[in-house]
Amino acid sequence: MTVTRGAGAGSVGRQLIREPIALLGIGKIARDQHIPAIAGSAAFHLAATVSRSGGVDGVENHQDVAHLLNVRPDIGSLSLCMPPVPRFDIATAALAAGKHVMLEKPPGATVSEVLKLERLARAKGVTLFATWHSRHAAGVAMARAHLRDAQIKHVQIDWKEDVRRWHPGQDWIWQAGGLGVFDPGINALSIMTAILPNPVHLIATTLAFPENRETPIAADLTFAGPAGMTVDAVFDWRQEGPQSWNITVDTNMGQLRLTDGGATLHIDGMAQPTDGLGEYPSLYHRFAELIEAGQSDVDTSPLQHVADAFMLGRRESVAAFYD
Repeated sequence: MTVTRGAGAGSVGRQLIREPIALLGIGKIARDQHIPAIAGSAAFHLAATVSRSGGVDGVENHQDVAHLLNVRPDIGSLSLCMPPVPRFDIATAALAAGKHVMLEKPPGATVSEVLKLERLARAKGVTLFATWHSRHAAGVAMARAHLRDAQIKHVQIDWKEDVRRWHPGQDWIWQAGGLGVFDPGINALSIMTAILPNPVHLIATTLAFPENRETPIAADLTFAGPAGMTVDAVFDWRQEGPQSWNITVDTNMGQLRLTDGGATLHIDGMAQPTDGLGEYPSLYHRFAELIEAGQSDVDTSPLQHVADAFMLGRRESVAAFYD
């Protein structure tokens, strides 16, 4: 993870109190998570949106980022929620205009473009926050602390959900750059890279592509770490019935298990007390902290693992998928 201090950031030493923020890309994730999180934030209020498909009642909407930047110079922070492929140009325009930028996961369509945005933010002295919301799930911080001194033997990740339930009618996710099953799978990778005390690297993967789609519907991955440690991950978008987002870690200190996407933690079968703001409220709290400190937070490691999977993956063709 890189945490960098922006040169000349003007917000250092100033308490943020309900600063105006713009939300760009008003889709399902924005309505389900970002808008409620901003509404409950002590640092921001939603001052404007950018959306071609309809904005938010009672909030001014703009057709594109150029118009927003031109007519609302008072808005100093932008949160980008559109799909990853068009995000780079929008983030570039915002950073070049001296705005603080928060990126919904994944932070970009490629690792290189995210690193380029990081360099631009540093040059402009503004904050860039590449978010990983699952790292803010209630059990993750405690899991990381518990594993800090553990000898990890094996990690099993099972991330299985029904794409029709979570991404209905979202054609972009099946197109090149949309990541397919790695859109949820990268959440698991963001937790894995946060809680493991030592890095791992991918050594084998199989990707299942529907014959009529450009991105995978399932993936099996194997990682290797120090001292013979292994990680096996299964991502699948064809899950019916109960959804599963589970990470099990076997160590010399016993077994740790994160379930419900990191919200629930068990150690040796015993439930652990957890607390916190919630994933998206915590993201906006962190964004405000970074702006106040004149810092950026840009960790590309989960996205690098996805890139490795596409480079190393053995491709299998499976039955066509229809939404």
